[in-house]
Amino acid sequence: MYTEDDLLPISALQHLAFCERQWALIHLERIWSDNRLTAEGKQMHEKTHSAGSEQRGGIRVARGLRLRSLRLGVWGVADVVEFHHLSPSEESPQGLTEKRTGASLVNLAGLWRPVPVEYKRGRPKDGICDEVQLCAQAICLEEMLNVSISEAELFYGKPRRRHKVRLTAKLRKDTEDLSLRLHEITELGITPPAIYTKRCNQCSLRSSCTPRSAGRGKSALTYLSRAIKASIEEAL
Repeated sequence: MYTEDDLLPISALQHLAFCERQWALIHLERIWSDNRLTAEGKQMHEKTHSAGSEQRGGIRVARGLRLRSLRLGVWGVADVVEFHHLSPSEESPQGLTEKRTGASLVNLAGLWRPVPVEYKRGRPKDGICDEVQLCAQAICLEEMLNVSISEAELFYGKPRRRHKVRLTAKLRKDTEDLSLRLHEITELGITPPAIYTKRCNQCSLRSSCTPRSAGRGKSALTYLSRAIKASIEEAL
């Protein structure tokens, strides 16, 4: 269990799952560059958070909800958490060892099942970075509300539809492992070398990262040594 002072952003967990060097440039070196993709994503999040809370039938919608997990050592702000009203037959766990699926809400009767919804501007990505971010939000809600959450949702702006994410044992394990890694490399405070992949072409930090020239085995010292050697040979 971590303390409140140890908490790291859930967004850092998403960056880490995408690329360790991107995480380090943003969260260690405090480098950030907007491009069209990040600007559109920022606008989508701001619009979502500013809409306020509402209730539609048996669904209570909360926006900009602050989350934290002392077990994972992370905190964040959820785009949307939907609370679905449970019928009396759904309110009790099926087994003695199962956690309840619904939580009590202030000034509202009955129990309500939380479903975190994360908004993304583009299309579903390769890898699990979005799923890990969403799973971390769900784990935060489980810890804060003492409930069990089996699925959550990602909303992608290009297809303009939701994608259900099952919070499987494997996804939870991946999220827990990445949380441990996040705390480990934060304590180390070292920026990893670049590893160039096709994903680098869409990264807003490409010009700061220089993945083609800052990869493994490529360093400023090596570059200077070669330049000095070339100058000496030219002079001779």
